[in-house]
Amino acid sequence: MSDSIGSRKNIGKAAIIIMSALWAAYQLYLALISPLHPMLQSPLHIIFGLIIVFLMHPANEKRPEKKWIQIFDVIIYAGIAFLIWYTLSQTNRLQQRVPYISPVTQLDMVAMIVVVIILMESVRRVLGWSLFIFISFFIFYMWFGNIFPGIFRFKGTNLKKFTELMIMGVDGIYGTPLYTSSSVLYYFIMFGAFFSLCGGGQVLIDIGMKFSNKSSGGPAKAAVISSGLMGMISGSAVANVSTTGVMTIPMMKKVGYLPHEAGAVESVASTGGQIMPPIMGIGAFIMAEMLGVPYMHIAKSAIIPALAYYMSVFFLVTLLAKKRDLDKTSNTVSIEVKPILPRLYLLLPAFILVYFMIAGASLMRSAMYGIYAVLILNIVSYFLPERKNFVSPRDLLNGLVQGSKQAAEIAIPTAACGIIIGIVIQSGLATKISGLIASIGISNLFFALIIAMLGCIVLGMALPTVAAYLVAVVLFVPTLTGLNIPPLQANMFVFYFGVMAQITPPVCLASFTAAGIAGADAMKTGWTAFRYALVAFLIPFVFIYDPSILMLGSPLQILRGSVVVLIGVYFLASAMAGYMNGTIGMFWRILLFVASVMLIVPETITDIVGICLGILVFILSYVKNRHEKRVKVAI
Repeated sequence: MSDSIGSRKNIGKAAIIIMSALWAAYQLYLALISPLHPMLQSPLHIIFGLIIVFLMHPANEKRPEKKWIQIFDVIIYAGIAFLIWYTLSQTNRLQQRVPYISPVTQLDMVAMIVVVIILMESVRRVLGWSLFIFISFFIFYMWFGNIFPGIFRFKGTNLKKFTELMIMGVDGIYGTPLYTSSSVLYYFIMFGAFFSLCGGGQVLIDIGMKFSNKSSGGPAKAAVISSGLMGMISGSAVANVSTTGVMTIPMMKKVGYLPHEAGAVESVASTGGQIMPPIMGIGAFIMAEMLGVPYMHIAKSAIIPALAYYMSVFFLVTLLAKKRDLDKTSNTVSIEVKPILPRLYLLLPAFILVYFMIAGASLMRSAMYGIYAVLILNIVSYFLPERKNFVSPRDLLNGLVQGSKQAAEIAIPTAACGIIIGIVIQSGLATKISGLIASIGISNLFFALIIAMLGCIVLGMALPTVAAYLVAVVLFVPTLTGLNIPPLQANMFVFYFGVMAQITPPVCLASFTAAGIAGADAMKTGWTAFRYALVAFLIPFVFIYDPSILMLGSPLQILRGSVVVLIGVYFLASAMAGYMNGTIGMFWRILLFVASVMLIVPETITDIVGICLGILVFILSYVKNRHEKRVKVAI
């Protein structure tokens, strides 16, 4: 029995390697020879993703002894084979037809049913029931909208119209998000996988460790810096926590941070990777495609908010260390890292990638150059003394498989969200929700933003970041732009809250992962992380009212906005830590919080009042602290 299971596993591993190699060959063709028509490129991309997903998550994955369950996989693979035949045999007709005018055949309807069922099953296996139920609700609404009350009533659809929407054009499953996955995201995911495997990721982590060694709250600062540097490349909160947290969380606990605090610091720092240029979260690439602007325009706009986010966490851990007098214990914990200088060459691929992005090369080509650089440097490592950083071909193959797994787990939700996007637009649901929020926004923009924020957070709790952003784009961005908010600011607003939902209880995967490493209560860690990341919930309101921190405006406006935000971030961190020149009470913490919020409001008078309040607390806490020191000396 065990031999039979083992042989099936070996066959499965071989199949995964072969499919990963074939997928890589297909993507190389797109990059090196020629992109294909979207109605061919996107379907083939998702087909590869589906095969990888079902190979890695077989029906009997949790119950390998029950062989009969595998019949479901046999049916699914037969369905995928049918989709391959359909895509290749019908490609000319699909490319030449006129959407909503050319006829929909029975074969098209069968293909639509097959692709929707298989895609939904892949969502269930990879992402769980939340997204599955969420999409199922929208499909139900599309078919039975006539039973919904009030303004949400919709006449419904039929099989031909639903087929047209889902797979006959670029308004449904094969829309912009999936095309972006095939033309951009796959290559950056592969770059991240190879870059980390070949040692570049570890160098970034070690740099953070080295710069934080023996400073106040050193291990916590190491978590912030290392996770920020690593996040620039990976853009995955959970992956960052798993990579850096196993080193930083135990050290934070050792110097005196409580377990839930150590987990919270790591999860907040790791989540920030999705908003940290130059390589942000997956949603940022899709944002560039949907806005029709160069990706570097998005990355440039995100610099100041991302720095403000990390500065707030950096200030917070420093102030907590001072409040708890952790400097002494920090000095006793030595953060040991391998010599960094001999390994700095491993960072060259990241610099090459960023260089070509800034120089104007396409994102696909920039990522390919980065991958080439990683592989070339790995060959160079073979000829260096002791071959310490050389990665064997076998391990590179494993890296390819891991990259394929990550790419498939991105392709699946982007394709699945195409179902939601198509339904929301076709049914007019987006217009109806926009009308509701806009009616509030006409009288009070702030309340309209609060509603959009809460909607994005709820979506982010239930969905992966990329899925939450894509749904928020069709539900809330039209509303915000309708209230005269420019598209970039509106998209950044919903993107930020989609990301921050990842550390917002009750569903906060990054915090839960960190809590597991820290041995802390998961919910307590989640709420602590939420509090530590509070600045990220305020910054989106800043760039709605004052776009200068998105690098929009004159140099003087940008400088002024940056300085005000930095001061506000310091006040907020002091309020959260309860420390400014010494421990401060709740009243003074509330005053500092009010001061930080007033600095966010883009009015000169509120900035002046906020700064004055903060300075008042600073002076009074300084005087109080000096007095207490004199009393101690006298005693």
